[in-house]
Amino acid sequence: MKSNVVKKGSTRAAHRSLFYAMGYRPEDLEKPLIGIVNSFNEIIPGHFHLREITEAVKLGVAAAGGTPVEFPAIGICDGIAMGHEGMKYSLASRELIADSTEAMAMAHAFDGLVLIPNCDKIIPGMLMAAARLNLPAVVVSGGPMMAGRHNGKDVSLSSMFEAAGLYEAGKIDAAELDSMEKDACPGCGSCAGLFTANTMNCLTEALGLGLPGNGTIPAAYTGARRALAKNAGAVVVELVEKNIRPRDIMTVQAFENAIAVDMGIGGSSNTVLHLPAIAHEVGIELPLELFDKISAKTPYITKLSPGGIHHLQDLNEAGGIPAVMKELAKTGIIHTNAVTVTGTVAERIENAATMCSDVIHTVEEPYRKTGGIAILKGNLAPDGAVVKESAVAEDMLVFEGIARVFNSEDEAIEDILAKKIKDGDVVVIRYEGPKGGPGMREMLNPTAVITGMGLKVALLTDGRFSGATRGACIGHISPEAMECGPIALVEEGDIISIDIPGRKLNVKLSDEELARRKAAWVKPSAKVTSGYLARYAKLVTSANTGAVLK
Repeated sequence: MKSNVVKKGSTRAAHRSLFYAMGYRPEDLEKPLIGIVNSFNEIIPGHFHLREITEAVKLGVAAAGGTPVEFPAIGICDGIAMGHEGMKYSLASRELIADSTEAMAMAHAFDGLVLIPNCDKIIPGMLMAAARLNLPAVVVSGGPMMAGRHNGKDVSLSSMFEAAGLYEAGKIDAAELDSMEKDACPGCGSCAGLFTANTMNCLTEALGLGLPGNGTIPAAYTGARRALAKNAGAVVVELVEKNIRPRDIMTVQAFENAIAVDMGIGGSSNTVLHLPAIAHEVGIELPLELFDKISAKTPYITKLSPGGIHHLQDLNEAGGIPAVMKELAKTGIIHTNAVTVTGTVAERIENAATMCSDVIHTVEEPYRKTGGIAILKGNLAPDGAVVKESAVAEDMLVFEGIARVFNSEDEAIEDILAKKIKDGDVVVIRYEGPKGGPGMREMLNPTAVITGMGLKVALLTDGRFSGATRGACIGHISPEAMECGPIALVEEGDIISIDIPGRKLNVKLSDEELARRKAAWVKPSAKVTSGYLARYAKLVTSANTGAVLK
């Protein structure tokens, strides 16, 4: 056992005495030491209940013959951080989570890990750590929040961001806004809807590092979630005994499965940042072209909020990710021989079944014949841009409009609320990329307010969008403005051409004019000059490579 380095021999007497100080017994030290990475805190609804999940994992580990050892991880609530300086830290926290988990696991020589995230950056951060450390590992989340109910309709966090637009447009009053905000989030769990957290928890299943149900069993189903957590604790001990490690599971085939499921369910565009970053840790490259290639042959078979009316509890009742993978496997897009923490994909989906065809369509009659995410290129995004095509209205898939240019999200919000943005505009928000932000802020505030106000506009950014975003919102534009990408050269009044089916994103300028503007471009001063974000800005790579640190 790896942990013998801190437990065995005369030179480890001092180490053992420190274990005894905490109440560990000699027989506990004979067993595998399993690190339990608990990201509980009291600022994220998705993490508020993770103490209970952690205790269940510990029971599973102990029952299977391991010794559970809990330690913490940080987590940022994207919803609470949204729309202000706090959002600069969200994506950047992914690296802190991976690094701190690595530090704890290596310093204390754990034999295996159970990683317990639930929301946005915490999930990919922990998956990155699992890939980097290559210790036997299982990921088990806290589960999705139930949708709220307001006036007989399902509502969620995204409804509230859009409600701000309704209020600013005079379509609802302050009393209605107050009533809605008390109904939207009824309890703990990752925010209802196929936003980034729930997408990543589903893809953890598809990738093979999570157990079936990890992404879809609601947090409110406490019995089922505790049982899942106990099983995760037992499984990791078995993985240690069999020496099955994350890199045995996280193969090219596994990542292709995750991308296929992502396209099939219409997941968050943020996965195009996170999957390449996780793959980077095992030495696998996932170029943007691979996402588009898989999307082109993957039918879109579920339509969940914010793109549709169903939520994660509906997908869970319909059969969950195993049923989705079984249906997609009919097309040959799923590698059924890929290994998971509990056997092969083929074994995992053998007894899966679609229990509700309204939620999971067949591949013969999908919502759309191609996947939920599209990669666009053109003279405005030579290295690519990302859009959640499944959440774009049909009449906005091809769009041409006048550029309204802003050098920060805050500037854009100010004009949107002042009603200076009109139908037909293309809002361009730049210097919000990984380096320029720094931290690549999510743009849910402007997109949701635009949606709530009923404006027919597109929004482009070198930043990114929340998984809760819907509409013609194109992010991850690379190269970013801070690296003098073409988005830095756009001027007020330029004509922007968007063709999502054709995978094109262009500004109607000649190469000569772009070259003239580039020669005249002056790099702006850094927005942050000290602390973690300043260091992050110097090390982070482009969005099209996963915004990893190098």
